[in-house]
Amino acid sequence: MMSCRFRRNALTAAASTIALMVATAANADAFYLNAQSVRASGRAYSGEAADKGAASLWWNPAAIAGNETNTFYGGVTAILPKSKASNVNTLIVRPGQAAAPVGGNQASRNPLRKGALPTAAVGYKLNDQWAVGFAMTSPFSFTTNYDGASWARYNADKTKLTTFDLQPTIAFQPTPELGFGFGVNVEYSKASLSTALPNLSPLQPDGHQTLRGKGWDFGFSVGTQIHPTDGIDVGLSYKSSVKHVLKGSITTAGLLGPLAGGNGTLGGLRTTFRTPWQATAAVRVRASTPLVINAQIIRAGWKKFDAIRIGAPVSAAVVENYKSVWSVAAGFDYDVTEKLVLRSGIAFAQTPTQDGSRSPRVPDGSRTTFAIGASYKWNDRITIDAAADYLSFKKNTLDRPDGFYPGSPAQTVVLTNGRISNRVLTFGLGARMDF
Repeated sequence: MMSCRFRRNALTAAASTIALMVATAANADAFYLNAQSVRASGRAYSGEAADKGAASLWWNPAAIAGNETNTFYGGVTAILPKSKASNVNTLIVRPGQAAAPVGGNQASRNPLRKGALPTAAVGYKLNDQWAVGFAMTSPFSFTTNYDGASWARYNADKTKLTTFDLQPTIAFQPTPELGFGFGVNVEYSKASLSTALPNLSPLQPDGHQTLRGKGWDFGFSVGTQIHPTDGIDVGLSYKSSVKHVLKGSITTAGLLGPLAGGNGTLGGLRTTFRTPWQATAAVRVRASTPLVINAQIIRAGWKKFDAIRIGAPVSAAVVENYKSVWSVAAGFDYDVTEKLVLRSGIAFAQTPTQDGSRSPRVPDGSRTTFAIGASYKWNDRITIDAAADYLSFKKNTLDRPDGFYPGSPAQTVVLTNGRISNRVLTFGLGARMDF
């Protein structure tokens, strides 16, 4: 009976952290990095829902409505973070013992790992009114890696999430001034995370737990574009919340004494949660012959991420404390010549995490993005895009308490008290082609 309780408690704690990890990936907030279009990156993703062509399909499925030609886009973005998670006074409270400092390395450098995100999209003109498209992105990929002796090991050890989003799209332009689009978002997610587990004695080595899960999930995108004059483009889009279902297993090892019954592998894990919906409004205004001004505002419904539901072999719900947030962006495109376009932009995004519930696994803060970019028309069909972004994150506390073996005589609590600082550079290179 005791071993079953420990297995249940250990599984519940681990399953809750998988949603914390995935929560970092939702659009525009948490520790998510935009990488769906190099052209858009160069102006801090301002005005993207109002732009045309396959490169804007992720932001607005109406982007291919009324396109004069077929369009293809492909690109890759390198993500280079610099981060530091420092302990302030994290304590562990074991049963029958006074609160004690968590030992180990007291400063974890660069737990956020480097990576590269590819994207591709195509828009095909059926006739003057109808078009179809397809976008492939990796919007929710994320990796953190704390060393095994880090002060944060009881909150987060290693985390890896990889997602692929496939968005088939259909678009319709009833008049030159108006276009509509609809897309289905088919997402494959694969996640792996691990956490250290405290044994009952501080003299004993830690146990360890690894959770793995994967699954296919579905959502939708809908949008419209309005072109009241030749110099003004307006875009409105909505990307639905997605109910994610990850199926997998959890492996526990290294628990000693009365906790040893919790060791082993349990299959049949089923974890469900919802990512936030996203509503976007954007405008592009040609202020003069060479200059286009862009602006965009996004509301992300993080309150949809209210709880993580954990199914067999346990049944539980882990309540989260996320808030819905805004992000805003402004930028410009400037035609230097017929072949060369320069662009720049700035964006600000709130974090949905709140004080008192921020974990080292989601070391997030509100961010400001500074962007520059350029496009060069190689020939009549091919345009090369390049961009560089600098993301500055607000320094924040890490203060989410974690409990182990709750409701049992072995109940152990970790009172997290740390600080996180992040900054990120991204470099993108892509190409667009008319055919």
